[in-house]
Amino acid sequence: MAPAALGSEARLSLAAFLLGASVVGLPLLTRSGLQARTVLALYVAALNALLLLLYRPPRYQIAIRACFLGFVFGCGLLLSFSQSSWNHFGWYMCSLSLFHYSEYLVTAVNNPKSLSLDSFLLNHSLEYTVAAVSSWIEFTAENYFWPEMKQITWLSITGLLMVVFGECLRKAAMFTAGSNFNHVVQNEKSETHTLVTSGVYAWFRHPSYVGWFYWSIGTQVMLCNPICGVAYALTVWRFFRDRTEEEEISLIHFFGEEYLEYKKKVPTGLPFIKGVKVEL
Repeated sequence: MAPAALGSEARLSLAAFLLGASVVGLPLLTRSGLQARTVLALYVAALNALLLLLYRPPRYQIAIRACFLGFVFGCGLLLSFSQSSWNHFGWYMCSLSLFHYSEYLVTAVNNPKSLSLDSFLLNHSLEYTVAAVSSWIEFTAENYFWPEMKQITWLSITGLLMVVFGECLRKAAMFTAGSNFNHVVQNEKSETHTLVTSGVYAWFRHPSYVGWFYWSIGTQVMLCNPICGVAYALTVWRFFRDRTEEEEISLIHFFGEEYLEYKKKVPTGLPFIKGVKVEL
């Protein structure tokens, strides 16, 4: 039963994501003389109607989220290839939507027992939402007053490389940890919980946090957002410092001396963060 449900949810989300991403074909319709805004509104309405016909809750809730992320990804692709000062924002839209969708998909494949709508991380926290909206506002304002500021291509490419590195590292960590990975810090050890020290965990104690750290800062470098770039760096550093200490308290409780030995040999991977201090 569990594998079948897993396969069903993974396939459902992937189909819905690709359906939303098909928005990349809309320029073909606008060339026929139809107004772009009209076509876009009709397209969104048709997508929602189709999903309502095909699925019932809770499958509709999965489908609409995946479809929305696919839609954002498709719009990002269109914007990326546009001849405007917004093309780097298109890169950002692709990066953001792919990050959130892949969090759900990898969890569905890797650890279906912990899978839920929260696995999309769309409702991560109020602070996360405020940070994202702030970066959009900064980009829009600076692009309006100083459009040349958003066309520093080498800086945006540097940010894109940071995003790709962070995304790949985080997903590698999720796959390596398997069922041991969870979006929520665990306070009780399950029977199947083991200490993972191989793969990317041989490089860093917290590779998923390292990946997310550089991914988040990379998004602001990509957007050439100086204010949010600094703010993100300080905020995510503090967040992962506290998160690492919280998690390591549980890991020491779970694995004792085994984790302490691992802690001595392998760094956290996060700059100037050593993890929880252990008094001997």
